[in-house]
Amino acid sequence: MPIRKRSNILLALSLLSVFVMSATVVDGSLSRKRDHSNPIINTATLDSTEMSFREYMGFVKAHHPIAKQAQLVIDGGQANLLRSRGGFDPKIEVDYSRKEFKGTEYYDELNGMFKIPTWYGVEFKAGVERNEGTFLDPSNTVPVDGLYNAGVSVNLGQGFLINDRMATLRKAKIYNEQSQVDRDLLVNAVLYEAAIAYFKWWQIHEEYKVYDRFYENAQQRLKAIKRSVELGDKAAIDSVEAGIASQKRALSREEARIKLVKQRLDLSNFLWINEVPVELQPDVIPQSNVNDDIDATLEIFGFQLNEFTIENHPKLRSINFKIDQLDIDRKLKANKLLPKLTLEYNFLTPEWNQANSILNSNYKAGLNFSMPLFFRKERGDLRLAKIKVADAQYDLAATQLEIKNKVTSIFNELESYEVQVGMITNIVESSKIMLTGEERKFELGESSLFLINSREVKLIDSKLKEINTYKKFFISKANLFKSLAVMPENL
Repeated sequence: MPIRKRSNILLALSLLSVFVMSATVVDGSLSRKRDHSNPIINTATLDSTEMSFREYMGFVKAHHPIAKQAQLVIDGGQANLLRSRGGFDPKIEVDYSRKEFKGTEYYDELNGMFKIPTWYGVEFKAGVERNEGTFLDPSNTVPVDGLYNAGVSVNLGQGFLINDRMATLRKAKIYNEQSQVDRDLLVNAVLYEAAIAYFKWWQIHEEYKVYDRFYENAQQRLKAIKRSVELGDKAAIDSVEAGIASQKRALSREEARIKLVKQRLDLSNFLWINEVPVELQPDVIPQSNVNDDIDATLEIFGFQLNEFTIENHPKLRSINFKIDQLDIDRKLKANKLLPKLTLEYNFLTPEWNQANSILNSNYKAGLNFSMPLFFRKERGDLRLAKIKVADAQYDLAATQLEIKNKVTSIFNELESYEVQVGMITNIVESSKIMLTGEERKFELGESSLFLINSREVKLIDSKLKEINTYKKFFISKANLFKSLAVMPENL
């Protein structure tokens, strides 16, 4: 079986707990295909398995609730766009009223209208009137078969170039594009938090391995010294010192084990399958050479500082979309300073199916004009709209500088950690050499157990420092991933 496929099967076998209600248990073992959304049933037997960083991040992106919730932002934008387009839907209006008192029909009025709003402040109309009654208003008198009309209503002042319907639809289109950018930012944020949790898990697991290995060494040394004491080659006090060293290693290993259990639970917060949380099993271990996959998984491989273009950053694009929406509001408020001037003209005919009955002499027209004397409300609204635009532009400038400096700082940090990794690795190798030399001298009777323990403590400290430096190196890469707001496409 290929190594990659076997790794996937082993991973799922350990990830899927008995609490996954949507899975089916067969012989106590579970597995899955490469497709995260399609768990399958399989049987296998294994002691432990490795969960690679790429597979883990793939699980998070595919199944984490926040990653799925981010898709709702796009759905909301599309729903908002649909609602805004409804402002231009044709309408049918019917107004019917009737009054009858003491056997007398005062009036019976029916007015039906069909309206088609257009992009600019123009509205086409067609309708019919049918009115009758003893006390009918003379202006409402129409032929027996009714009076038909067709015409247009035009806003020549306020509402012609821009109105509430136009502004709402324009903002909805911008918001629909903004929602896609905001979705990417939300997914990037949850992937970043998931990556940090994985790196901490890797660090604690590596520390536990160090303590476990040196605990085994201390146990073997204690057995050997006890045997030497029995043979008279070593003093009894050496066995006491070896026992203290062994107990210290056991204590450190137990502390690391508890930290590993806690971090394993923290990591489980990011693991979901089919909307069901998954508990990470104790036999699952992190990828040992995680540094090999970070750049490719986070899709920051080969990225150079001189290639960074701040203009295309998703966060800046989101702010620019916000500014565009605020600018539409500003234009709408400026249009409110114009007077309201509505012109309406309708052709009238008693016979709707005969075009030659439509005459210029039969019409109904009207003009509506209104204007406040001081425009104080309109001028105040316009001033507030301008302030909001200016505030968003200041926010854009500050965010742009912040992102630029943050990315530059992270690149310098990454270069420093590369140097630190090389230095601490040399220190670890030198500490190993010193410990090995001290052990040989001890075998020849030229050293003491105290010196061996001292060399061993320094080696442990150096190894822990190396692990911690690597973790900081990994976190810096994750910070770069977050600062660039990368949306991985290949997970």
